[in-house]
Formats: sequence, structure tokens, C-alpha cells
Amino acid sequence: MLTTHPLSPPEIVTTAVPDDERIWVPQAKDVWFRPLMLNTLNGGWCNLLRVRKAGVLSRHRHPGPVHGYVIKGSWRYLEHDWVARAGDYVFEPPGETHTLTVESADEMITFFNISGCMYYVDAEGNHTGFEDVFTKIDMCRKHYIEVGLGAGFVDQFIR
Repeated sequence: MLTTHPLSPPEIVTTAVPDDERIWVPQAKDVWFRPLMLNTLNGGWCNLLRVRKAGVLSRHRHPGPVHGYVIKGSWRYLEHDWVARAGDYVFEPPGETHTLTVESADEMITFFNISGCMYYVDAEGNHTGFEDVFTKIDMCRKHYIEVGLGAGFVDQFIR
């Protein structure tokens, strides 16, 4: 008989792209994220990023690796000559600065698995802000309260 460790968190099975718009957490104008897993044990998270505008989203870097899979639409980094399109996998090495840009106002959705935080930087590479799993949880709680889902709604994604 297979048993789980009492400290082992339960599995998560959820509809990744929800029908309920309230689950998408606003990140900026026409930019949302949908939490899938928020790992307070190792500081990483998995989410969907949805963008419905063209333009530069952010210049940032990560201390750990990031994995992405484009579900819909396309995007690129200004520092590279490739375009990530639906069906493409993207690996971001730790420490690299990149400027995420969406070139079409058509909807873009990408799955990201982020190890550690995101450091936002300006054009000269100076630190301008950060996000980590705890700021993501705070953003979710605030949003879920505002849309009537309640602060505890995010708890299902926390590990």
C-alpha cells in the first residue's frame, strides 16, 4: 500500500486555462497571470502569463532557471533574434537580462516555471523591483478578495 508523508502537500489537478475570468490575477494593464503552483518551500512558482496588448512588458533577470512553453500567440526577448510561438519551449538561463516583448495585440498565453524570484531592472541594469512567490501570493489574495472568491482561494495552489 502506498502512503504519503504527513508533511507532503496534496497533488494539484486543475483546469489550467479557466472559464472563470476572476481566476486571472491582474499584473499590469492587459496583462494577467494565472497561478498554478506557488512553492513556498523552494521559492518558485508555475503560472500562465496572459497578454492582450503589444509592446514591452518588462526587463528582468532571474537568479535561477526558467522554463516556458508557449500555448497561444507569440513573444520574444529584445536581446535575442528568435520569436517564441505556440508550441515552442523556451529556457532562460540564470542571470541573463531579457526584455519580454509581445509584438501583436492578439492574445498570448505562456506557461512559465520560475525558480526563485524575478529582479526587474532598467535599461542600465539597475534594480527597480522584484517579485517572488510571496509577493505573488499577496497579489492573488488581494485580487481574489476583490472579485469575491475570498482570500483563501489561493491556498489551493500553495505548497
